Amino acid sequence: MANRKIIQTPDAPAAIGTYSQAIKVGDTVYLSGQIGLDPGIMQMADGIEAQIHQVFQNLRAVASAADSSFDDLVKLNVYLTDLGHFNKVNEIMASYFRQPYPARAAVGVAALPRGALVEMDGVLVVQD
Repeated sequence: MANRKIIQTPDAPAAIGTYSQAIKVGDTVYLSGQIGLDPGIMQMADGIEAQIHQVFQNLRAVASAADSSFDDLVKLNVYLTDLGHFNKVNEIMASYFRQPYPARAAVGVAALPRGALVEMDGVLVVQD
């Protein structure tokens, strides 16, 4: 595919499967799902609040590697093993984003990789 760029940074966890941290095609960056792994030690953050913060930090690191920021995030998908944590996601998300907020979906799932409690992926639109 023409004009496709792989985005990779050591400031987010290395891929633990057959995927890239992100792919940029034209002015769109597709962020792969991030879980609450600390990239320095590749260990899961302890508890839902710490995992939510780590996921946002990981996504922000990949966005930065794509010469972007959360200001360019147009779509965010949130996957939770317990939808009872939905309000906690909203509370913490408010500290990472400002209006206008991205479009978003929140989905309850049975399980996530590495026993994660939350995973998020998203789409950025970058204006050069």
